[in-house]
Amino acid sequence: MIKLDISKELQGPMGTMTLRLNLNIESGQFITLYGPSGVGKTSVLRMISGLMQPDFGQICVEEQTWFDTKTKVNFSPQKRKVGYVFQDYALFPHMTVLENLNFAKAKNQNNDSTSDLMEIMELEQLQNRKPSTLSGGQKQRVALARALVQKPKILLLDEPLAALDSAIRHKLQGYLKKVHQEFKLTTILVSHDVGEIVNLTDYVYQLEEGKILKQGTPEAIFIDQSLSGKFKFIGEVLKIQQEEIISVVTVRIHTDVVKVVVQHEEASNLTIGDKVLVLSKAFNPLLYKIEA
Repeated sequence: MIKLDISKELQGPMGTMTLRLNLNIESGQFITLYGPSGVGKTSVLRMISGLMQPDFGQICVEEQTWFDTKTKVNFSPQKRKVGYVFQDYALFPHMTVLENLNFAKAKNQNNDSTSDLMEIMELEQLQNRKPSTLSGGQKQRVALARALVQKPKILLLDEPLAALDSAIRHKLQGYLKKVHQEFKLTTILVSHDVGEIVNLTDYVYQLEEGKILKQGTPEAIFIDQSLSGKFKFIGEVLKIQQEEIISVVTVRIHTDVVKVVVQHEEASNLTIGDKVLVLSKAFNPLLYKIEA
């Protein structure tokens, strides 16, 4: 279990803001920190990893205290068993894929973990290439593998897929699910992508101005539980076309594109880029805007 009871004064979009959190995260959970930019999500990851120090409070992981202002405990980042994946990859450009992974190994650590990760992340054919020759998706796979080399207890993901196109993003979500389960990780994701959150995570903490506004399962946070239907999918509005009697909304669901017929009044409440719930009921698809 991860126990966070921390406070940190930060500079937010509207000026000085106090981040104040008291969380208990069960071991093995995949959770998301969700909310607008500037509410402290990345700062939480940095404080767990030891890259930022809370003003006061305590961080405990599996009964071990990593940080405590009262007892003046403050483990260095190197002593915290944390894997951290950034949005911008942060790979060493002068090293090959294999060298990037080997650099992250602990002293006297054997090559078994590297070999296993190369296989899981499908990197064997890329191991002698340098980052400049890789695509964005390939770089992110290398960054994820490097974060897992030392077999961390916690995996921290700071919008790692945000810069990728939808097809690659969907594929990498599969990798994230796989490594989370196979390595028995506790994973904390920062994301703005509702579809990604629903697909990946067990529990969501929605932050607003440094505090928890809502918490619950992704379905409880983003999807109206009163809506019934055989199938429910999260999608993104790509196009809204007004016909004579009805409107046609084009929606992307993962890598597929579907068209949904709605009334003009419903279409008027939608804009390109909105997250929507596509619900099938009596063989007729229905569309509901997700209010985040």
